[in-house]
Amino acid sequence: MVLRRNHYDAAFEEYLRASKTPYVAVDEKRRALVQDSSIKSLDFIVYANQGPNLLIDVKGRTEIFADQHKKRRWENWATIEDIRGLQQWQQLFGEGFRSGFVFAYELPIDSFSNNLERLFAFKERLYAFYLVMIDEYCLKMRPRSRSWQTVFLHQQDFHEMRQPVDALIRV
Repeated sequence: MVLRRNHYDAAFEEYLRASKTPYVAVDEKRRALVQDSSIKSLDFIVYANQGPNLLIDVKGRTEIFADQHKKRRWENWATIEDIRGLQQWQQLFGEGFRSGFVFAYELPIDSFSNNLERLFAFKERLYAFYLVMIDEYCLKMRPRSRSWQTVFLHQQDFHEMRQPVDALIRV
């Protein structure tokens, strides 16, 4: 287990451990060198019971309500560097591995809609974990901020392509 300061990564790692899913935690302090360039580190290599093994970059988000109608925002932005890194890892690992983002949402503990999500409790916080494969993300991503070099998915696209993590690792 890698010592993690980011509570989203730590929660996801504990989720993997609790579900007895085989994984490798990647030490993020060092970037991998390929030829003469570096690749942004991924967070986990997850060995799935069925389907491809997963190369995961965890994106932590605190989920809030967008308005008085209690609609969730489901922030799903990423940087261009995140995208390129996952694409490179997928290419390097080859067949049998697919890259994706795990969007780890910290949900308000007192939220009335928490019973609608597949939740994981960790250190007095509630999380929902959703996976979006990098290839699908790239097909629908839109620019968010040119200066920050970020992209995002429209809500409808995100809801169509996101999958609860446990459906893919067969918890």
